[in-house]
Amino acid sequence: MEAKAIARHVRIAPRKIRIVADLVRGKNIGEAFAILKFTPKVGADVVEKVMRSAIANAEHNFDMNVDNLYVSEIFVDQGPTMKRIHPRSRGQAFKILKRSSHVTVVVSERA
Repeated sequence: MEAKAIARHVRIAPRKIRIVADLVRGKNIGEAFAILKFTPKVGADVVEKVMRSAIANAEHNFDMNVDNLYVSEIFVDQGPTMKRIHPRSRGQAFKILKRSSHVTVVVSERA
């Protein structure tokens, strides 16, 4: 049995969140929260919020025991990119790509 939560259109680039996601993949819930608490990255707050949502889904929708949960899957996909233009010298225009992410966390119960 597994429960999942998805955060869509997070305004942080996927490569920045993937660094944090790799730290907690496969860990127990308590250990994952301890790692996220002391990780000085912006993506840590986003991953923690999605993890809390997945745990709440597991507890309320599937009656799982929270003490036996672990992060079975976590992945970050690229969301839509906002394209902006930055003026440069001699009338040139450079593109600025503001990337967004979709964060998915799946928690499962250890047997």
